[in-house]
Amino acid sequence: MSVSLYYCASRATPLTDSETAAVERIAAAHRASFPYEDQESLYLYDSDDSRPDEVVAGSTKMPFDPDMVLPVLNHVLGSVSELRRALPGAEWRVHMDDLDVPWDDTQGYAFPGMRDPDLATGLGGL
Repeated sequence: MSVSLYYCASRATPLTDSETAAVERIAAAHRASFPYEDQESLYLYDSDDSRPDEVVAGSTKMPFDPDMVLPVLNHVLGSVSELRRALPGAEWRVHMDDLDVPWDDTQGYAFPGMRDPDLATGLGGL
């Protein structure tokens, strides 16, 4: 059984040309900086006309290797945080299966303690 991170943004107005360019730039920068070749990364779905209010949506399957979950999650959530900041007025939902990922205006998306270096070191011993 796999666990995935899902992200979507909705609003009544479609993306402007500059917002579309920003989304494409953020996604490209993420792909270029993603250091884990054998892991799934930020993946944005193609536009779906059945959901006209959905302006961005995607998902990332989490690694099976417990040592890789936190680094992959941290990298992807950083990119999703950038996407949210680039799309003002959008309503975002970011969740890992049924668990919502909290938003913090300063830190962006993160689970409590996930950026704690001691936690990351402790998980390396699993």
